[in-house]
Amino acid sequence: MTNLQALHDAPDTMVMGVLNITEDSFSDGGLWLDPDKAAQHGRDMMAAGADIIDIGAESTRPGAKRVSEEDELKRITGAVSALIPAGAVLSIDTTRASVAKAALEGGAQIINDVSGGTLDADLPHVVADHDCLYIVQHWRGWLAGSKGANPDQDTSVYEHGVLKDVHDELMRQVDGVLSAGVKPERIIIDPGLGFSKPGIEHNLPLLAGLEAFRATGYPVLIGQSRKRFISAMLAEAGVADADMAERDNVTAGLSALCAEHGAWAVRVHDVTKSRAAVIAGNTWRKYSEQ
Repeated sequence: MTNLQALHDAPDTMVMGVLNITEDSFSDGGLWLDPDKAAQHGRDMMAAGADIIDIGAESTRPGAKRVSEEDELKRITGAVSALIPAGAVLSIDTTRASVAKAALEGGAQIINDVSGGTLDADLPHVVADHDCLYIVQHWRGWLAGSKGANPDQDTSVYEHGVLKDVHDELMRQVDGVLSAGVKPERIIIDPGLGFSKPGIEHNLPLLAGLEAFRATGYPVLIGQSRKRFISAMLAEAGVADADMAERDNVTAGLSALCAEHGAWAVRVHDVTKSRAAVIAGNTWRKYSEQ
């Protein structure tokens, strides 16, 4: 059985591997829809060094359509039942209370709510009723602003600067889930890179300001993997039309920096590259603290 408090208080940055059981996720949609392939991919990421597997059955990319509750339940519970016997620590990427409840009853240990408790008001109560960890992410709206050339453009204006506004809004979301009965020692926060944050100018201040989130006392998850701001960074440096391998290289570089600066975990698609990077970052931090 997983020691949830030890997981919450992990001293070294961990690697969370992404398992997208979806048709249209932006980088790997459709690859793992088959239940057997999904389970094998989860086991492969565990073998590559993933500390946590984050299972999602509904894409949150701009323009994505919601899947039915029935389909999400079937995909999630199938993957949970296949991976729990393998000893996986499972995070469930969902905004539905019913899916969270079924996954937790099946043995999952973490709920990763990209809406931070705002889309389904019952979800924080489900978490409060189960002994699990709860990742509260910042996002200003369910696929709001996803139309047009600049996704999320109508939710990405930060009047007081992106770092201050995201920090303050995220803390208000945390207050909301605390009021629903979630224990503070079960909460992890995520600034939500790429969510209502389309550009480099929205995301790099959050990465550079990681200490502001750590100063809240809550562990911090960073989900930078393959996000569009990485492609924009490469394009500005003259690397046009970066493929996923190039995005994964940058992702790994950011994973090392996040580990050096004390992130709780990094959520990534390429576990092998980021595992090596996180080892380097954790080691750097260890020696810098001596």
